[in-house]
Amino acid sequence: MENKTSDAQIRASRAWEKRNPEKARYQRIKSSARTFARKYAKSRKEVEELLEIFDNENVNR
Repeated sequence: MENKTSDAQIRASRAWEKRNPEKARYQRIKSSARTFARKYAKSRKEVEELLEIFDNENVNR
């Protein structure tokens, strides 16, 4: 099976990730949070729990 993305683009993406590890990490975590909220949260209560954690952890930022 062939990739839709060219080998050159894959190499460029990996190089960017190596040069920008914090930005890459942030994007990966943000994507995971969005995926959880969209596809895996079973109830509004689970999302509200995440919002409560956010509020408690980020009061002084």
